[in-house]
Amino acid sequence: MKPTPIFCKTDYQFLRELISKSKNSTNSKEIGQLAQELDRAIISPENELDHSVVRINSHVTIEDVKANKQMKIQIVLPSFADLKQARISILAPLSVAIIGFKENDQVDWELPAGIKTLKIVAVSND
Repeated sequence: MKPTPIFCKTDYQFLRELISKSKNSTNSKEIGQLAQELDRAIISPENELDHSVVRINSHVTIEDVKANKQMKIQIVLPSFADLKQARISILAPLSVAIIGFKENDQVDWELPAGIKTLKIVAVSND
């Protein structure tokens, strides 16, 4: 069973706004998935949010459970995305898959080749 995502109020409101502004964009599938995650999310006050929750600007180490491979990324706003620096847009499928979840959660990531199971190994919100 997929864990329930947790968002601070600021990120939640920002993402809702981003979704409403991105209605006709090319990544409408991801936007729909993000909206579904927000619909079932727990909203936490900023000062009570667990530091291990993946948020906008988080540095995250994730592991492909089957391949046993890790990668480090930072989740950023679309305008700051840069694959060479491992900065992934919040609207990218990978970001949508892990945002709102925390260290040790496992989530499924849908790819054209099938579903991958990812484990969130470490989260830094410095």
